[in-house]
Amino acid sequence: MAQLSADCLNDILEYLEDDMINLHSCLLVNRLWCNVSVRIFWKNVWNYKTSNFRTLISCLPKESKENLCKNRITVLNPNSKSPMFNYASFCKFLSIRQVRNKLESLLRKYIKPFYTFRIPNDVTKLTQEIIKLFFVQISSLKKLELCESPDKINFYPGTKVGLKNISKLYCISNISSEIFYLLSQTCHNISSLEIKFGQFISEGLIDLISVQKNLQSFGMMQLSELAVLTPLIEKIPNTLIKLNIHKYNFISLLFIARFTNLQEINLHFYCKEDFIDFEKLQYAIFPNLQILKIQAACPKFDLLIRFLENNGNNLKECYIGDEMGHSDNSLNLAIAKFCPNLKKLSTGFKNNELETMKIVFNSCQYLESINIWCGGKFLSEKEALESIVKYSHENFYEIIWSYQYYHVQLKLLPEELESFFISWMDRVPQKSLYLVTIKNNAYSLDASDENMEIINKYIKLNVIKKFKVIDFNDNEFNWCKRM
Repeated sequence: MAQLSADCLNDILEYLEDDMINLHSCLLVNRLWCNVSVRIFWKNVWNYKTSNFRTLISCLPKESKENLCKNRITVLNPNSKSPMFNYASFCKFLSIRQVRNKLESLLRKYIKPFYTFRIPNDVTKLTQEIIKLFFVQISSLKKLELCESPDKINFYPGTKVGLKNISKLYCISNISSEIFYLLSQTCHNISSLEIKFGQFISEGLIDLISVQKNLQSFGMMQLSELAVLTPLIEKIPNTLIKLNIHKYNFISLLFIARFTNLQEINLHFYCKEDFIDFEKLQYAIFPNLQILKIQAACPKFDLLIRFLENNGNNLKECYIGDEMGHSDNSLNLAIAKFCPNLKKLSTGFKNNELETMKIVFNSCQYLESINIWCGGKFLSEKEALESIVKYSHENFYEIIWSYQYYHVQLKLLPEELESFFISWMDRVPQKSLYLVTIKNNAYSLDASDENMEIINKYIKLNVIKKFKVIDFNDNEFNWCKRM
């Protein structure tokens, strides 16, 4: 029987990268499968369990182990066997924060309660040794997250080689300039950079941005007003195709117009006043724009309508709305008029806007997915479902419910839900449905046992392909949550 080559097997098993249970089973098949699987298993530090860090401690060089012993950090079994692999060298996605958090959990588990006062200091020392192991052993790091305070990060001899191929970097702005200078000497091909801005910006950060040759995605989370932010923004190259801005303080948005190659714009602000200079940005032209996400707050609707008039024709995804559930009928009509090629849409239709929803479906004939806001002043679930059955086109397959208010109760009756599924089965051609509930409270589609019985019934009949419940704070559009 012919055996798969290592490269071929690697391509197959990489599909299990986020399925640690099945990937662990692959380790046990034979030597080849073990050699391939172990590299994938240790690829992303975010997938590591506490036990993985005990293994890494056993991989520490003699000097590091002696240093830990001198500091009375005893989480290593002195009788443990030598590791089978150089596990740290397999890491491609490294997070300093995750390493520190997992090591703290490890120490709290193995140190007696009356020694807990030592944990912060011990965590710092242990983190330094493990990070040193990573930086010395990793030959080609792809993603790096530096969201620790400056005094907890050190680089070591030999680090430059491992950092050369970093493509994604997540960091805070106040890391020491020395670290940013080192990165700027080594990392010239970062494609994705996301920065959490604190009280100040290290000078080396501007240098790091200046040397980038192929920066395609830039994200910024601004926590305070920074006078030196403008010089940094001016250094961002016009190679961007994706821009994320999450901010709490004032900054002009006019700089966005410079990035004419943008394919995706994500804006997450907390009040209309944050959209400074949007009255000028409304006239900017982005010929390649395909995804527009405006969350938490919106600019004035007349300005946003003009922006859509200029840039809506190529949009494939449009998410417009805020956490207070504000929406506007004229905006939805503008979406129908100026965004005919949409595949995904998130918006609200008020109780008297059933006809507008019909117009949107008739105009956006490529629509595959819609995120409908439910409850309060918005259309009832029953009305929305009836409109979807009647007016959505053959490409449509996904319904997402967003409950905008904590006090809203589910009004959809079990018989109304079943009636929708029966009607959906009569569609020609029929596509299996994806149902997603983004809930803000206990009242959602899964809260009723009767509803769940109906949903499970139609899952078995293959009318529903996927049913998923997501907490409002964990929804996929919150790009900055990892920061």
